[in-house]
Amino acid sequence: MSDAAITPGQNRTPRPPARPPVGGQRDAFFDNAKYLAIVLVAMGHSWEPLKGDSRVLEAVYCVVYAFHMPAFIIISGYFSRNFDMRPDRLKRLVTGVVVPYVLFETGYSLFERYVIGSPGQDISLLDPWYLTWFLCALFVWRLTTPLWRTVRHPLPVAFGLAMLASVSPSIGDDLDLQRVLQFLPYFVLGLCLRPEHFRLVRRWPVRIAAVPLFALALAVAWWSVPRMDTAWFFHRDSAQELGAPWWSGPVMVLALFGCSMLLTAGFFSWVPGRRMWFTTLGAGTLYGYLLHGFVVKYAVHLGWFDPRWLHRPAGEILVTALAGACVTLLCTRPVQRVFRFSMEPRMEWAFRRDAAELARGREREQGRRQGSRSRQTADV
Repeated sequence: MSDAAITPGQNRTPRPPARPPVGGQRDAFFDNAKYLAIVLVAMGHSWEPLKGDSRVLEAVYCVVYAFHMPAFIIISGYFSRNFDMRPDRLKRLVTGVVVPYVLFETGYSLFERYVIGSPGQDISLLDPWYLTWFLCALFVWRLTTPLWRTVRHPLPVAFGLAMLASVSPSIGDDLDLQRVLQFLPYFVLGLCLRPEHFRLVRRWPVRIAAVPLFALALAVAWWSVPRMDTAWFFHRDSAQELGAPWWSGPVMVLALFGCSMLLTAGFFSWVPGRRMWFTTLGAGTLYGYLLHGFVVKYAVHLGWFDPRWLHRPAGEILVTALAGACVTLLCTRPVQRVFRFSMEPRMEWAFRRDAAELARGREREQGRRQGSRSRQTADV
């Protein structure tokens, strides 16, 4: 979902995803995790029109929503560890996050107004709509990364902000700050993680324990469906806005974080560490994330989810498979080439050349010239 968000092998003692990619080589583990997470995101959106008729599907929906975005945000934080205010990194933040946010926030608003037919949908860059909230949140999180790297105990501070947000209905919808703050601990956790932590969750005992863990999570979710508002998993409202007492906000922030961490660890434990057929698609998850929203919204508008047979188990399985195939297609290289102008624009024309970068370029050119003269002298 972002430009920087995103191996161990299959041996019993896997190697850790030790370093960010070097020399253009990407880490298969993280690309696999990103792809699988974005598939779950698309599947979850396809279940929304169907889940009201199935308690089992509602339970699966709750389990998936408990960990798929936390997993994605943790990876985003992990790969933001080295972010600072260096000009080249600020440029990537603008071209990889700000520009896609502006274009897709505008695009979704126009799509909703002129295709779906919602005349009240205005273009507002301060009020993220549908999927664009993540780009807005990623911009804020990454821009504050140097601060989190400076604080002595960043995770408790992030929890404090998340809990305060959960009892502050006055925050409003500007920049979707509720989500920005309530999901903040996951990003900060990603900043704090080291390669050995991913090595720990990918051990065989954890992989085996993940099976009963997810079974238990499904059972608890099935029991809680009629007793709990699933909006808690979205982290976009305060406790008061959900009709709950104020003190339940901080409690749910901590409880959901604990559940999310267990399920995310189980998810990571089963992510393949070697290169798979879908590994290269991990580099295009931002494309799949932002583009599949148009497909889902248009399908709902046309009534594709309305036939009763789709609300039965066979129909739900078919919709799930189609959602996975759709987002997979949207992550492929041809789609990336078509939409690269909106998600990875070059935009050299918009930025000044950094003086240090120019100096380094002159030094490299001078070194090449000296080397050439030395070779000529040796030939003589």
